[in-house]
Amino acid sequence: MILTKGTSDCPLRVFCMANEQVIKTIRDMAEGLLVEYPDNFLVEIKIKPTNNIKLFLDGDKGVPVATLVTFNRQLYALLETANIFPDNDFSLEVSSPGLDEPLKLHRQYLKNIGRKVEVTLLDGAVKEGILQAVTEDSITIEETVGKKKEKKSTDLKLNEIKHTKVCIVF
Repeated sequence: MILTKGTSDCPLRVFCMANEQVIKTIRDMAEGLLVEYPDNFLVEIKIKPTNNIKLFLDGDKGVPVATLVTFNRQLYALLETANIFPDNDFSLEVSSPGLDEPLKLHRQYLKNIGRKVEVTLLDGAVKEGILQAVTEDSITIEETVGKKKEKKSTDLKLNEIKHTKVCIVF
């Protein structure tokens, strides 16, 4: 196999194309299993060059550890049977995204209505407030502004958001 130079995101184009196909195959397997778990959904799959697969599941009401363990065992068995990796040389980690992970899916925004979020916009501006509403193309947060701490609703277009993180409030 000849490895060719790719982009800055993926210096070896052939590896990345193969990796994208593997991720698609794993995504298809995972989504097939998720039929049994209607309250849960796939957020992201990452594969390290060492064939360490990290799969992130979320749920409308969180994901119980027992569900993550069961899902891991089911997916691991499917991956072994599919023989995607030479000599089945891979590891699999299934977890929920941590609070430090940005929201990636519309469904994650919906489940976090009522929580405090920090939104970083593409222009670098940062907004912080309570997530009040989510539509297909925007979110509404309630910010506290000024010395008088007045409440102000702000609509933000999803295509103008770089990332959104849930704030941990003690």
